[in-house]
Amino acid sequence: MKTHENPLVIGLLVNPLAGLGGAVALKGSDGAAVVAEALARGATPQAGARALRALRALAASDTPVRILTWGGEMGEHWAREAGLAAEVIGTPEASPTTPDDTRRAAAGLLAAGIDVLLFAGGDGTARDVCDSIGRQRPVLGIPAGCKMHSAVYAVNPEAAGELLLALARGELVNASEGEVRDIDEEAFRRGQVRARYYGSMMVPADARLLQQVKCGAPELEDLHVTEACAWLAEQMAPGVAYLMGSGSTVAELMQQLGLPNTLLGVDLVRDGAVVAADVTAAQALSQIGDGPARGVLTVIGGQGHLFGRGNQQFSPAVIRRLGRDGLHILATRNKLASLDGRPLLVDTGDAALDRELCGLVPVITGYEDEVLYRIATDAGAPVD
Repeated sequence: MKTHENPLVIGLLVNPLAGLGGAVALKGSDGAAVVAEALARGATPQAGARALRALRALAASDTPVRILTWGGEMGEHWAREAGLAAEVIGTPEASPTTPDDTRRAAAGLLAAGIDVLLFAGGDGTARDVCDSIGRQRPVLGIPAGCKMHSAVYAVNPEAAGELLLALARGELVNASEGEVRDIDEEAFRRGQVRARYYGSMMVPADARLLQQVKCGAPELEDLHVTEACAWLAEQMAPGVAYLMGSGSTVAELMQQLGLPNTLLGVDLVRDGAVVAADVTAAQALSQIGDGPARGVLTVIGGQGHLFGRGNQQFSPAVIRRLGRDGLHILATRNKLASLDGRPLLVDTGDAALDRELCGLVPVITGYEDEVLYRIATDAGAPVD
């Protein structure tokens, strides 16, 4: 990488445990007990690998940057893995790391004189970074958590790398306030969503590359949701295993089928019965076996994410088993219109799979009513 008199100084911070509980149906990773349970269930840390995907964009460019980071899995390891020189400012005090380590690292990097903080995590990590940095420096999140309602994250790791390169090259990148939102994980595990505004941070503003705040559906949507679910319920075939995704839209389908539902989890339904409730990714793959199987999903309002936000039980292996044509997508026309022409987004944790999923797909929007809508990895890709 070329040297430069005044390169962009990037602070790199990774929360190694972010998103640990997603694929094993714990719906978060806040708290030492949850981390221990996730590891006991066989969860594999993913945040570092996602940070690596963003850093490779920097490594592949001849644009000069200077990287300051925290030791070990909190940044140093991933910078070296990407082939980037990094200056280690401090080291974590605990193993596994804790929110205190995140706050301490963010404050330490700020004090060291960074221009922008790049961090990998979820909403809990964003909250900790907000506590330490506030609006003193721009920040950019690499999405790596289970639940990411905050508008401080890029739509995927590659988008984060692209935004950083624009800053490093001196391009004119708008700045805006990105809301930090977080929810009560204990209530979340009981099927209750209690989100709140926590604060705001300064972020590089690019509607193509930065995710939006999650929006809920207005009450007038209820009839359209009911009609869409009624049509899909009529089409469900005997002998087929259906993986029912999370969210209130799929919950309406389950209600019409007369079945209990895990609002914020994934249930497996076959022949009019719940075969397995609140499954992990591994359980989902095992339960569907070699027989016919399909996935039922909805779209996150405002953001447009189909995979990678709160439904990590649909792991890359599960999605490949279902196939792109094995997906039923439920979303009303108003929900799609709220995306303002942006495509549906996929952030599965597997960049190759994300590309395979791209293209036009049918979306059930009402009774006997479907539209074609594009899936893309780039939020600025045109919708046909």
